Amino acid sequence: MTTGNESDAGPVPADPHTLARWRLVLGKTAEQHGINCGGDGDAERVEELVGFLFEPGGDGNGGGRGGRGRSASRAGGSGGPQLTVPDWVDAVNELFPNQSKEVMQRELVKRRGIAELMEKPELLEKIEPNLELVKTLLTHRGLLNEKTRVLARKIIEQVVEELKRKMQVQVEQAITGAIRRDRHSPRKVFRNLDLKTTLRRNLKNYSAEKGKLLVDQVYFYAAERKKKPWHVIVVVDQSGSMLESAIFSAVMASIFAELPAVKTSLVLFDTEVVDLSDQVGQPVDVLLSIQLGGGTDITKGLMYANELVRQPQRTIVVLITDFYEGRPEADLVAQTRLMADGGVRMIGLGALGYDARPSYNKDTAGKCRKAGMDILVCTPEKLAECMAQIIRG
Repeated sequence: MTTGNESDAGPVPADPHTLARWRLVLGKTAEQHGINCGGDGDAERVEELVGFLFEPGGDGNGGGRGGRGRSASRAGGSGGPQLTVPDWVDAVNELFPNQSKEVMQRELVKRRGIAELMEKPELLEKIEPNLELVKTLLTHRGLLNEKTRVLARKIIEQVVEELKRKMQVQVEQAITGAIRRDRHSPRKVFRNLDLKTTLRRNLKNYSAEKGKLLVDQVYFYAAERKKKPWHVIVVVDQSGSMLESAIFSAVMASIFAELPAVKTSLVLFDTEVVDLSDQVGQPVDVLLSIQLGGGTDITKGLMYANELVRQPQRTIVVLITDFYEGRPEADLVAQTRLMADGGVRMIGLGALGYDARPSYNKDTAGKCRKAGMDILVCTPEKLAECMAQIIRG
């Protein structure tokens, strides 16, 4: 292919930017003529997003992953992870103007069968409730009609309750155990018996002659009554790429809210901050309040969390974000340092869940770590263990 300008030496090749544009116009057939995106990062991203809608294969539903010149066959390969609908929505919001974005989102709904799903309760009922379905319902809840909205809420409630049952026992044991096992009490309550300490401190009384351990003092854990409660502030990024982590965060916050000696606050943010602490015990209501997309101001979320702090030494801030800050990075690092130096324990999560694929700004996260924030990518149980270590500390 030429640009139309030729010299005695032959055709003058188009510049890489022009070739990338032609590749996007002509689609995959352009590769037969040696036309590709030529390493143009933005063009490759656009190719992937458009291919997600229009190229055949990939999911059996008329929309393939496209992108990067990969074959549309179902054969296995070494390509990157499958593009998800929430990731696609985030990227389209970032790369396309409003008019184009609206057209692409309509095509997403039409070509991937979401419109029919949202309009027909009988179809929605046939789908097994799962986390991916919840993510789709939350991403496109504006398309739900009156009947499917009621059914969608029931599906979300069912999945949330299953997640909560899975997480609750281990999370409660870790946190409650840490709160109540930092000191002993003279009150002799059997359920608070500290058997290990009792055995260890009475070993000196062991009678070899009788083959028995003579116990002259029994130790009991203290119920936490006099100390101020621990304050856990969960701060959640509302961007679409963090949706799965946001679901787990809402469930975790509802578990924290039921624990003794724990006060729980829940804050959502994009460029603005929403305090949903009054709904922390209703995770479904929290999830239906999430506004996906928009900009990101992590610093503002932490600044608001700092306003909620009353006793820094008994406060844990759990920040769930991809660490892609919309304002100067230095602001976020400075706010992290301010809170950490004040005694607040800071935990930053690049992902929270069982199968979450973390994709976060490791450079910014590393700077926050140096400023005093623990950076984790973990399951809910691992988060609870980390918090328990802080409480015991």
